[in-house]
Amino acid sequence: MEILFQLFFFISIIPSAIIHEYMHGWVANQLGDSTAKYAGRLTLDPRVHIDPMGTFILPLVLFMVSGGRFLFAYAKPVPYNPYNLRDQKWGPVYVALAGPFSNFVLAAVFGLIMRVMPIGDITLFLSIIVYTNILLGVFNLIPIPPLDGSKLLFALLPPSATNVRVALERYGIWILFAIIFLFPGVYRALVLPAMEMLYALFTGGVGGLF
Repeated sequence: MEILFQLFFFISIIPSAIIHEYMHGWVANQLGDSTAKYAGRLTLDPRVHIDPMGTFILPLVLFMVSGGRFLFAYAKPVPYNPYNLRDQKWGPVYVALAGPFSNFVLAAVFGLIMRVMPIGDITLFLSIIVYTNILLGVFNLIPIPPLDGSKLLFALLPPSATNVRVALERYGIWILFAIIFLFPGVYRALVLPAMEMLYALFTGGVGGLF
């Protein structure tokens, strides 16, 4: 049964990541940039969002390397041109935060279903969907490029901090990998408390994943 739950975790993260990316494009379109629309990405059709590396290979490798303790996936990033946005300062922040926000909405919806339909193994499967979306939302809010949280950080940084932004954009992905694999205690301290709080908020503690 444990293998089945792990497989479902892997399966559930794919549509969650696709919705995450779709919402980036949808909000960008609402704010004045139609790049995603003309690229054919304003659809939930998985065929236009799946990235072989990020959607399949990376999560499998992470799962095996971490011994099942960590899994992350992403869909093909939705293209957008921030210079087309009506609000040049906060527009990119809204576009970036739309992805994590969509995951939290999904987590809240499935958490509500868990509360009103607490039915054995079905509840556990629903809790995995909640957990998956909380993971995607919280992880993407880490303020390190290329994650969505970095857009909020950059909007808050003063103009004098240009060097900080350049350094983060250049080395952010390596800093991120170092935190996850070399300093897992730091990663757990950053991510797990927020995940536990949101899981309890959305599910009322039903499901028992934490």
